[in-house]
Amino acid sequence: MSTQTLLPTSLRLLLVAACIVVLIAGLKAAGAIILPILVAVFLAVICTPLVVWLQRIGLPDWASVLAVFLMVLVIFVALSLVVTASISSFQGRLPEYEKQLEEPVNHIITFLAGHDIKVSPDVIKEQFDSSKLTGLLSSGLSAVALVLSNTVLVMLTVVFVLSEAAVLPRKLRAIVGDPDADVSWATNVLGDLRIYLAVKTQCSLIVAVTSTLFLWLIGVDYPVLWGLLAFLLNFIPTLGSIIAAIPPIVLSLILLGLTGGIIVAGWYLLINMAIGNFLEPRMMGRRLGLSTLVVFLSMVFWGWVWGPVGMVLSVPLTMVVKILLEHTEDLKWLAILLGSASEDPELPPADGKTASA
Repeated sequence: MSTQTLLPTSLRLLLVAACIVVLIAGLKAAGAIILPILVAVFLAVICTPLVVWLQRIGLPDWASVLAVFLMVLVIFVALSLVVTASISSFQGRLPEYEKQLEEPVNHIITFLAGHDIKVSPDVIKEQFDSSKLTGLLSSGLSAVALVLSNTVLVMLTVVFVLSEAAVLPRKLRAIVGDPDADVSWATNVLGDLRIYLAVKTQCSLIVAVTSTLFLWLIGVDYPVLWGLLAFLLNFIPTLGSIIAAIPPIVLSLILLGLTGGIIVAGWYLLINMAIGNFLEPRMMGRRLGLSTLVVFLSMVFWGWVWGPVGMVLSVPLTMVVKILLEHTEDLKWLAILLGSASEDPELPPADGKTASA
């Protein structure tokens, strides 16, 4: 008769904590490889419905995957060209913008002085130094450049993921060893993830297109770059839309004066409130299943691990972790902690007895 040695609870907790630390360190160190693959997986999840639709209208499987692959490839190449050209041109004109910023800064200082608020002009000008803005822009978009520079890896991964999507349930049943096993949890993971990414992509696209057209109409330079920035940062919960609005607002202050800056700021406030508070919740419903605190903390955590791209992917990554925890008996309590207040977990009675019907 074999005996099973149980470790003390404190030692088990220490081992779990040590494993988590090692796992996080590995994720952080392997970010250059993992990030393009994650981006490819999420792209494939978004593109899967399009592949299925092409198959339904009569295209063979290989032709459907090839058509979607070519579409994604064209988009990636176009984004690479636009981002590279726009950033290079914008960095070259930063010293010019810095000189033009003096007039709106003087207007702001005069306005504040009229309300008994004294601010030194040098303090404000230091915040808009061209070297600081160049460094901020480079660090903010370096992760995007990393993903775009791995276009071949991303595209190949998208193709293979799309090709494997149809046979994934059969492989999971083979792993379990039961041809009739219930693998609906995997379908739920992909379904919830697809809905979230699809809704977020549509809302981000609306923000990007409308913002690009608005900035182009009122005469702000590089409207396509700011629209693309709004599209990407809108995936970051809470802070993304605020960060995306800062560069075009500052640039409108330089080019159009204080009135133009206020108009642009009002536009971003209006469009983000309309999308974030009305359209997006209606389209997404309760599919997110994460508490507000968890969404914010996940953004901080994944941003620390993988930078700006980690912040963009923070919500879908946390959603996947939560759904996987829900199907693990030992760690199901963590999934309950990650859940939103709308999810009402069944709690046992206070006296430990089974409640009568």
